[in-house]
This record gives sequence, structure tokens and C-alpha cells, in this order.
Amino acid sequence: MPGATAGITTIEYEPGLVEDLDEMFDRIIPQDLEYHHNLRWHDGNGHSHVRAALLGPSLTVPFSNGKLTLGIWQQLVLIDFDNKSRNRDLSCQVVGE
Repeated sequence: MPGATAGITTIEYEPGLVEDLDEMFDRIIPQDLEYHHNLRWHDGNGHSHVRAALLGPSLTVPFSNGKLTLGIWQQLVLIDFDNKSRNRDLSCQVVGE
């Protein structure tokens, strides 16, 4: 699990799309709003928790012949929304025959 302030998804990892994704999160979950989490904990990362909850902490990707079945440009990415650096541990579980 990536933690309460990060999420996992797939994207075509190129600069334009990375910027588009970043701007999308800024539009729907702005950093400068007043979040109840910040009022309680005073850590300024309420937006990080909401963004991570929206994106989600896990992802299911099918395998075929021992390889991930991703699109030609598609990549798995961890997006860390927090406002300070953290160490992250990821788990991978393979299910199948």
C-alpha cells in the first residue's frame, strides 16, 4: 500500500500528459482550500489525502504469457500527492495459474 497520501494508476508517462494530470488535480482538489484534516492536524496535506482517496491505493492489471497487458505507451505510476518527502513501500500480488 502506498500510504494515505499517494495513489497508483496507469498513464502514458510523457511530460504533456503528466502536466495535464497535475492540472486536473489542481482544478478538482485545489491545495489552497480549507480542509478539515488541516484544521485538526495542522500539517497542510488535507488535499493530498483527498487526491489519494480519489485515485486509490491499488490497481489490478491483467497478465498474459507472464507479461503485463498494458497499452504500448501505458505505464504504471505511483503519484505522491504529499507536501513533504516520504518513504513508500509497495506490494505486488500476482494471482493466477
